[in-house]
Amino acid sequence: MSRVPIFDGHNDTLLKLYRQRQDGGPGFFDRSDQGHIDLPRAREGGLGGGFFAVFVPSARSSNTDSPSSPPAPIELGYAQQVTLTMAAQLFRIESESGGQVKVVRTVDEIVGCLESGVLAAILHFEGAEAIDPNLDALEVFYRAGLRSLGLVWSRPNTFAHGVPFGFPASPDTGPGLTDAGRELVRACNRLGILIDLSHLNEQGFWDVARISTAPLVATHSNAHALCATTRNLTDRQLDAIKESDGIVGLNFSVSFLREDGGKDPDVPLETMLRHLDYLAEHLGIDRVGLGSDFDGTTVPREIGDVTGLPKLMAALAAHGYDEASLRKIAHENWIRVLGKTWKGT
Repeated sequence: MSRVPIFDGHNDTLLKLYRQRQDGGPGFFDRSDQGHIDLPRAREGGLGGGFFAVFVPSARSSNTDSPSSPPAPIELGYAQQVTLTMAAQLFRIESESGGQVKVVRTVDEIVGCLESGVLAAILHFEGAEAIDPNLDALEVFYRAGLRSLGLVWSRPNTFAHGVPFGFPASPDTGPGLTDAGRELVRACNRLGILIDLSHLNEQGFWDVARISTAPLVATHSNAHALCATTRNLTDRQLDAIKESDGIVGLNFSVSFLREDGGKDPDVPLETMLRHLDYLAEHLGIDRVGLGSDFDGTTVPREIGDVTGLPKLMAALAAHGYDEASLRKIAHENWIRVLGKTWKGT
C-alpha cells in the first residue's frame, strides 16, 4: 500500500520541550535521540499531525504516566502559568516553522495539512487545572485555539476525579463529576471542544456519557480485558463509546499493553495488534485510531520513537488489515469524530 499519513491521538512533546527548555536541550526542529518526536523524525515516520497535549506536571511526578505516588491537586495560578508557557511554545513552533507546522482549529485545516504535508497540531489540555470554575478561561483558551480537553489527568481537580494508576485494578476508583464538571462538559459541547475521557475514572466516564451530546472519545487508552490497569477501558465502556459513534486511540505505553502491566519495553508488535484487534472487534473499524502517548511514557522497543510508525502500519497490513481499514486507523476515523464534535468546518 502507499504510505498513509498518520494522525495521532496523543503526545506529550510540549512537556518534553518545556523541560528541555529549562535544561538547555534540543528544540523541536533539531533531530535528536531524546524523546520520541521532533520535526525531522516526524517527517521520517509519516506523522501528519496529532493532539499536542499541554500537561501541567506536579512536583511529585517526573513521568506523565508513572508517578511514584498519587499526585495531589494543583493550584489554579500555577496551572495557568505553565499552560500559557506551553501553549505559547506550540504557537512559536508554528510561527518559526516556515509553514511546516500549523495549529489547526477546523477539520478542513487538518485535511489541508495532510494533503500538503504540513504537520497539523491540535492544542489539547491534558487536565482542566488551568480552567477556573466560572469557565472564563475556557472561553479565552478556545479563542486561542483549544479544541480538545481532558477533564482530568490522574489526579483530582475542581471538575472531576482522575483514575489513579493501578494494576491489576478496576477504573471504578471514586466519585464522578462535580457540579462544576458537569457545567464544563456542557460548555465544551456548546463551544465544540472535544472531551477526552482518558485518565477519567469510571464514574466520571458515565457522568460524561449521560450529559454529553458529542461522541465519546478516549484519545489514548487500551482494553482492560487484555491489560487490567485502571487506565484501560472495560467492555461496558467500549460499548458506550461505540453507541455514541466515538473513538479510542491505541496507547503505545507498555504498561497499558502488557498482560502483566509491567514496564519492560520488550513488547512485540503482536501485543499491540491484539489490543487493536480487540478494540476493532468491540467498536468497529470506524472507531479505532492511534493515541501513541509519545514523549509521555515507555513505548515498545520495536517502535522506539515516531520513526517506528511505519513498522506498526506494515504489521497491521501483514496481519490482514486492508488499505481502506489502514486509512481509517491512520487518520480518517479521527477526522470523522472531530467533524461530529467541532463547530464549523
